[in-house]
Amino acid sequence: MCMPFFGAYNASKWALEALAENYRVELSGFGVDVAIVEPGGYPTTFNDNLLRPSDSSRDAGYGDFAQAPMQSFQGYEQALAGNPAQNPQDVADAVANLVDTPAGQRPFRTVVDKMGMGDPINGYNDQLEQIMTGIYSAFGMGGMLTLNV
Repeated sequence: MCMPFFGAYNASKWALEALAENYRVELSGFGVDVAIVEPGGYPTTFNDNLLRPSDSSRDAGYGDFAQAPMQSFQGYEQALAGNPAQNPQDVADAVANLVDTPAGQRPFRTVVDKMGMGDPINGYNDQLEQIMTGIYSAFGMGGMLTLNV
């Protein structure tokens, strides 16, 4: 989903997801297994590395909204601090688990989250998979969603 003030980040993630979805269906007949790992937010230096405006003199034109990005980032960091179970090691473990899972048995999407956002994302992913299955089947391409092992 789109998060405010992360435009370039959101766009790049969506682009990679689209590419992975294409590879999944276009390469399934060749036995190429594609998987996406969808991590939630983790306590890393991500916010420290965000681009910051170089000229704050323009802030006045935005009124109170000029503070919205920083408030959003602080809320994100507070949510992470309130969820100590959200450990980046979980993402590495999920990737290792996918590598150890035999081809054809890997889920296409793996959500890694202990902040309570994973369940809604899993529901969304399930609906998306049903939509893709329905559309691909209607177009006579349903077999492209099955890996040729």
